Amino acid sequence: MQQRSSSSPAGVSSLKRIFIASLRLFFILLYHQFAWTYDLVAYVVSLGAWKSWVQVVLPYLKGPRVLEIGFGPGHLQTSLHGRGFIVFGLDESAQMSRITYRKLMRLEASPKLVRGAARHLPFAGRSFDQVVMTFPAEFLYDKATYTEIHRVLLPNGSAVLLPLAWITGRKPLERAAAWLNHIIGEASAWDESVLEPIQQLGFTTHWEMLDFPSSKVLLIKLTRQDNSSMSR
Repeated sequence: MQQRSSSSPAGVSSLKRIFIASLRLFFILLYHQFAWTYDLVAYVVSLGAWKSWVQVVLPYLKGPRVLEIGFGPGHLQTSLHGRGFIVFGLDESAQMSRITYRKLMRLEASPKLVRGAARHLPFAGRSFDQVVMTFPAEFLYDKATYTEIHRVLLPNGSAVLLPLAWITGRKPLERAAAWLNHIIGEASAWDESVLEPIQQLGFTTHWEMLDFPSSKVLLIKLTRQDNSSMSR
């Protein structure tokens, strides 16, 4: 029997699956045990654009009461506190929570951080004017999360999402970064039909692409419909 070459399509496919699984495990660890390296890795894989991508949501946030789901290392938290908003944050990572708490304390802000899951928000209904999520890969398409967001928003409140980014430059390093972001799920193909289940929950939806010099990001705004006015 002829031995299958390691360079055969099946062999290459197996190696690719192992590589992708290893990368995803690495990013899970990065958000938890290795959270202290998160900013450096995010800077590298985004070619320095990560913080600029996150900050692009700021003009869309009016407050005053804002909940950030998945606050990570806290860059948006610090910006929102600096603008005088009443800011809450939820994240399931104990390591990220500690990093963000210390960052806010250094700014003499008042941290309102909670550990928990996006699909079970530990807040009363109609608590927030706005909810914001940036790069929420693990719960981007989770309907339970949007059900909870709808519950905690005030009527006509909105959720601002920054779910995906793409490196669009054609230089060798930019093409390599684009491939890596695709592998780890940060640069999936965009299909607006994914918004249909969210619309059925009682949201109106709007999306737009925001361009950077060598990248672009997708911004989605969900507005909670005022059911009381709709029923009149």
